[in-house]
Amino acid sequence: MTTDAKILTALRANPDGVSGADLAAHLAISRAAIWARIDELRKVGYDIEASPHFGYRLISAPDALHADDLLARLGKTRVIGRDIQVFEQTTSTNDVVEKLARDGVKEGVVVFAESQTKGRGRLGRKWLSPTRKGLWFSILLRPDLRPQEATRLIVASATALRRAIQTVTGISAEIKWPNDLLVGGKKVVGILTEMSAEVDRVRYVILGIGVDVNQDADEFPPDLRKLATSLKAASGEAVSRADLATQILRELDKDYARIGAGKFAAVADEWESACATIGRNVTVHVGDRKFAGRAETLDDDGALLVRSEHGHLERITGGDVILEK
Repeated sequence: MTTDAKILTALRANPDGVSGADLAAHLAISRAAIWARIDELRKVGYDIEASPHFGYRLISAPDALHADDLLARLGKTRVIGRDIQVFEQTTSTNDVVEKLARDGVKEGVVVFAESQTKGRGRLGRKWLSPTRKGLWFSILLRPDLRPQEATRLIVASATALRRAIQTVTGISAEIKWPNDLLVGGKKVVGILTEMSAEVDRVRYVILGIGVDVNQDADEFPPDLRKLATSLKAASGEAVSRADLATQILRELDKDYARIGAGKFAAVADEWESACATIGRNVTVHVGDRKFAGRAETLDDDGALLVRSEHGHLERITGGDVILEK
């Protein structure tokens, strides 16, 4: 953890204030060095009050994502969030994480971007990533899974994101298989996985996530306004992106640990209880193939089981699943 992250951690742990002497002793640096770092934090938007009576006190943080602040908020995690990087702009956070993966970086690194110029969703679709309006990030994972079990990560991610959103905003989102969260029938979260694997094992998985947080309804392109929404548009209130990012990483780390401990069945039960797809008539598009049926449940690997109109039970691991009204 950097010096700035340690200072922010101490300020958050002591809302009534912490003295410069205590900070210097705790970090094993001089009081002048503490003052210099406080001054730098102020320059990037942190309102830190100083007083001879209570020392330094954090009054407010900027509406921006800073790696040091996210680390300070998050505290210790098992895997996800052990390293956090934030870019002002990049093509796609998945591109950045793919390079890290190829370079052999340990799992758990999280890369955020305040905006993306080439954000992408499933099936090659474009994901709009306006500056400082949402959370656009990717995570490097190296799970001990077979390639056919990788769908479990999407299921776990959806349950974790749903819990985090409800905790921070009070909004109860629905899950649409395989990778969307919906509010009022409109998409608010998209999840994308990209995998490198051998026949019998996964080398790494890049988990890409986009959350529409603070867009106003009229900020979406006209062709998306009936399909997409944001947490702000749904609730009428702006959401702290740093608070939400922190809670999302906590919940993702928790569910990733459940997957690693062989507890996917419990994750799947939670997923199914919040899923808008199960029990619905759906149309499935897989490549050039299209068929209709009824979504029944998940199998042990996280694939969707659909009973076709001809009575066959189809196992769906990709493609598009459209809910019928």
